[in-house]
Amino acid sequence: MKKHRIFIAINLPDQIKKRLLNFQRDWAALPVRWTKEKNLHITLAFLGYVDNQELLEICQLTRQVVERYQSFEINLKRIYLGPPNKPARMIWLEGEENLSLARLKDDLEKTLFKSSTSYFNHGHPFRVHITLARIRPREWRQLPSKPSVEKEVSLAFSVNSVEVMESYLTKKGPDYSRLESILLK
Repeated sequence: MKKHRIFIAINLPDQIKKRLLNFQRDWAALPVRWTKEKNLHITLAFLGYVDNQELLEICQLTRQVVERYQSFEINLKRIYLGPPNKPARMIWLEGEENLSLARLKDDLEKTLFKSSTSYFNHGHPFRVHITLARIRPREWRQLPSKPSVEKEVSLAFSVNSVEVMESYLTKKGPDYSRLESILLK
């Protein structure tokens, strides 16, 4: 039986993705694997490998949750090495705290995992971020000095849908496809 590698995400509008490619050019010489333009997104929940029946249930439950929420804005503000307070593994674009997004993520996790694992239980908000690149660890360690990857940005977009996504792992990195797009109110 086929297994699907599934996650729930907010895909970015094309104009935001194109702007993010410009930032990638600023650090083109770094030993990193840049996220493909079509794969740029904000992950809300990673579900791992599921079978066809579980996938149908995930789509149905995600639809029930998402359709209760209104559209909202996300503001993106800073590029830096992430995750915070840990050894650098990625280049992140972080967004401002967003209560609407945190509640949506929490509701999805409560529904999909049958227990909350995000915003309200941990006492801190969900960190809105987009992975722009993954550091190549061996090459990164060989750099004579660690580069500064820090830039303030000001990008905003409306979130009008949430997607159920499938991830295919390849030698050149992951590829994602949208299985279902669910509109917010």
